Amino acid sequence: LQVDVWQPSSPFHIAKGTVTDVRVPQNTSRSLLHLLQQANIPYTILIADLQQAIDNQTGLRPHRSRRSPSGYNYEVYHSLEEIQDWMHHLNKTHSDLVHMFSVGKSYEGRPLFVLKLGTRSRPYKKAVWIDCGIHAREWIGPAFCQWFVKEALQTYQTDPAMRKMLTQLYFYVMPVFNVDGYQFSWTDDRFWRKTRSRDARFRCHGVDANRNWKVKWCAEGASLHPCDDTYCGPFPESEPEVRAVAQFLRRQRRQLRAYLSFHAYAQMLLYPYAYRHGAIPNAGCVESAAYDAVSALQSAYGVRYRYGPASSTLYVSSGSSMDWAYRSGVPYAFAFELRDTGHYGFLLPEPLILPTCAETMLAVRAIALHLLAKCH
Repeated sequence: LQVDVWQPSSPFHIAKGTVTDVRVPQNTSRSLLHLLQQANIPYTILIADLQQAIDNQTGLRPHRSRRSPSGYNYEVYHSLEEIQDWMHHLNKTHSDLVHMFSVGKSYEGRPLFVLKLGTRSRPYKKAVWIDCGIHAREWIGPAFCQWFVKEALQTYQTDPAMRKMLTQLYFYVMPVFNVDGYQFSWTDDRFWRKTRSRDARFRCHGVDANRNWKVKWCAEGASLHPCDDTYCGPFPESEPEVRAVAQFLRRQRRQLRAYLSFHAYAQMLLYPYAYRHGAIPNAGCVESAAYDAVSALQSAYGVRYRYGPASSTLYVSSGSSMDWAYRSGVPYAFAFELRDTGHYGFLLPEPLILPTCAETMLAVRAIALHLLAKCH
C-alpha cells in the first residue's frame, strides 16, 4: 500500500488526536479505506480525483502565456516564466518605486530575482524582507508576493498607510525562492516540495530549503536521509538558493527589521522559536504584532488564524529561515501558513486567491505599522 504524506511534512509529526492529510494512488485507495475501516479510524475524502484538480489549475497555461504583463491577472496561478516577465515589466514601468536585481543563481542556473520596493526618500531606511515559495508546491505563497507588490504600487498614492510604509521602509520581495522546485511543480510533480539539487550517493533530488539554514541545523524536525521531504542537506546552506539569500540578508543586517516568509497551509502566524520550546526575549512586542496581524486578517472575511511560537503552535523544526533570521538579529521574524486548513491543501482553488491575498495583505500591513511604532 502506497501512501504519500502531504501534511504534516514528515510522518514523525503524526500524533494521536491530530489530523493527517495523505495522497493515495487510485489503485491503492480501496485498500487504504478498508484498513481505516477495520481500524475504526475516522476519515474524510477531501478530493476524490486529484489529477482532475491539478489539471484545472495548470490546463490553461498556453492561454496564460500569451497574456501581456500590463494585463496581468493576479487571481490565477502563474508559471515561473510569467512571474519573471512580470517582474521585468514592473522594473521598467515603475522605476520610481521598483528596483529588480538578482541575489544569485539556483542549482539549475536560474536567476534568483528580488524586487526592492520603496521611495528613495532618504539614504538610510529600515527594511522588511518578504519571501514566498520556499516550498515549491505551496503556490498560494508566490501568488501573495505578487499581490503584495500590486497593492503597494496601486495604493501608494491613495492610501496614507501604504505611503508611510513605502516612504519609511524598503521592502525586499522574492516572489519565488525555490525557482527550480517551483518550475518542477508545474512541469513534472505538482506536489514537489524541495529544491532540485542532486546527491551523488542517492538518486533522490532536493533538499528542504526550510531545514537548510544554519540554526540548530538537522536537529529535531529534520531528516538526514536525502529521499525524505524534510532532508536538511549535507551541510548548512548547502543549497545555492539558501546560501545566496543568507549572504544577502547578512549584508543587510543593520537595516533589516522584519523577515516574513509565506507558506501553506494551516492558517497560522508563527514566530520563533521553531527549533525549541521557550519564549524569545522580545516576545511581548512580537506577540502584540501577531495579535494585530491576525485581528486585521480576520476583519476581512472572518477567517481565523492561530498564532504563537512555531514549536508549540505547529511542531518543532530545526534549520528554518525564520529562526535563522531572528538569531541573526532581525527583531520581527514571522512565518505565515496561509489558507486553508486541509480541505484543498496545496491545491487551493484560484477563486480563493483573491480573498486569501486580500486578508493577508491586511496582516502584513499591521506588522509593518507595528514595526514603525517602535515597540520595545
